[in-house]
Amino acid sequence: MPASTAELGELRPLMFSIAYRMLGSVTEAEDVVQEAYLRLHERSLGSEPIERPEAFAATVATRLAIDALRSARRTRELYTGTWLPEPLPDDDADPAHRIERDETLSFAFLAVLERLGPVERAVFILREVFDVDYEVIADILERDQAACRQIMHRARIRIAAGRPRFEADAARDAALIDVFFTALRAGDVEALAGVLADDVVFYGDGGGKAPAIAHPIHGAVAVARFLAGLVRRGAAMGVRMEPTRVNGEPAVRVATPAGEALSVLMVHVADGRIAVIGNQLNPDKLRHLGAVGDLNALVARER
Repeated sequence: MPASTAELGELRPLMFSIAYRMLGSVTEAEDVVQEAYLRLHERSLGSEPIERPEAFAATVATRLAIDALRSARRTRELYTGTWLPEPLPDDDADPAHRIERDETLSFAFLAVLERLGPVERAVFILREVFDVDYEVIADILERDQAACRQIMHRARIRIAAGRPRFEADAARDAALIDVFFTALRAGDVEALAGVLADDVVFYGDGGGKAPAIAHPIHGAVAVARFLAGLVRRGAAMGVRMEPTRVNGEPAVRVATPAGEALSVLMVHVADGRIAVIGNQLNPDKLRHLGAVGDLNALVARER
């Protein structure tokens, strides 16, 4: 008996969860999910029923995501500046996007996964995130189990040094973020430096389409001064800063006076301090959030 549309629809969050972690792009992940859903639907209409719909959905989504990532690799290798993932709002209304927010969904973790090739990334995500048996991973990737175990071993080594720390304390972290937002609005360098880790790193992703730093900024004082400078420039342009949450972590949505998105400042907390900050300014990576403003025009008018 063919699976119903509703039953197939229930598999969308699983497919999106795999595709987004593979690609770090909401738009590209949605394309993968749509194609995977169509293949599921076509298969469900055939004479042979899908015995394990979840396994079939995971297989199709993973293989399509690998193909998409292979196609995107050259573009990402030539990417202007630092590549950061597209922010995924915690309050996203799309049912397919209602997936578990855990450490593997954080922008810092997704950025580190860029060190892996498509197959390595697939093995790592399936094993580390979804706890899939190597036997199943081997079937999905059409490789033997020994090869998959070796790929996983290499993947762990490649990301070990850059993997972000996670030691969550909800109450402590909430208080820390409150202090951070207050200091940010005030442009208070001393207060900002007080909540930043000594080795904090600030990344900016403009993709060559919006003004962004060319290289990461390191250190609490340097990052605090840079943030304070951004706030001063933003105030001169009349921008709005709105606390929000993306990828399961605190963030700041920066918008024009009319409410158009200009950037999303993503924050990662570790060991009671802010350890990584990523500023997503690339307008192409903000369009899924709604109307996007022209930051270049605002900066030009300020001058």
